[in-house]
Amino acid sequence: MTPTEASTRAEAICKLAPVIPVLVIHDAGKARGLATALVAGGLPALEVTLRTDAALDVIGEMSKVPGGHVGAGTLLTPDDVKRAKDAGATFGVSPGATDRLLQACEDAELPLLPGAATASEAMRLLERGYTVQKFFPAEANGGAPALKSLASPLPQIRFCPTGGVTLANAETYLGLANTLCVGGSWVAPPDMVAAGDWSGIERLAAAAAALPR
Repeated sequence: MTPTEASTRAEAICKLAPVIPVLVIHDAGKARGLATALVAGGLPALEVTLRTDAALDVIGEMSKVPGGHVGAGTLLTPDDVKRAKDAGATFGVSPGATDRLLQACEDAELPLLPGAATASEAMRLLERGYTVQKFFPAEANGGAPALKSLASPLPQIRFCPTGGVTLANAETYLGLANTLCVGGSWVAPPDMVAAGDWSGIERLAAAAAALPR
C-alpha cells in the first residue's frame, strides 16, 4: 500500500462520523457491548489504544460487531502494527511518525493516521504522501487556532485533532476547513464502561454523531 492509498482509506474512515472514540479499555469482556453502543449511536470508527494488556483482545472482540471499523491507536513499533493487524484492526493511529512505523503500516496494508504536531512534521509526512494526519496533542499544541494556522500554508493536508478534545470544543475544531473529524474519549467515560451503561454511552455517541462539520 502506498502512502497515497493509505491516506485515501484513512480519509474514508474519518468521514464516517464527526468523532472517532479514543478507547482505553482494561476488560475485554466490555468490548462488544461498548462497540455495539457506539456504533448504534452513530460512531462506527473506533480507536482502541494499545495502552492496556487487554487491548488486542478488545480489538478482536470489537471487530465482530457489525458496522464497526476498529483501529489500533498508540502504534509505536513495527511489532505493534503486526499484532494490531493480526488482532483484526483495519486502520492504525500513531502519536507521531517514524520511517520504520510508516513502512511497517505500508507493508501490512494498514491505513494509518500518523501524528504531527508541527508544520515541519506535517510537511515531512506530506512529502512521503500522507495527506491525512492526526494533529496531536491538539490542545497542548495550541488548539484550534494552531490547527487553523496550518490550513493556509498546507491546504493539501486534512487532520483529525486528538488530545484534549471534548464535547465543549469539538465543534470549534470541526468548523475548521482542514479538519475531517476529531478523536475524543468523552463518549466512553470509564465509569460508564465499568458499569456497562451501554444505553448511556449510546446517547453520548448520538450527541457526538450529531455535531456539525
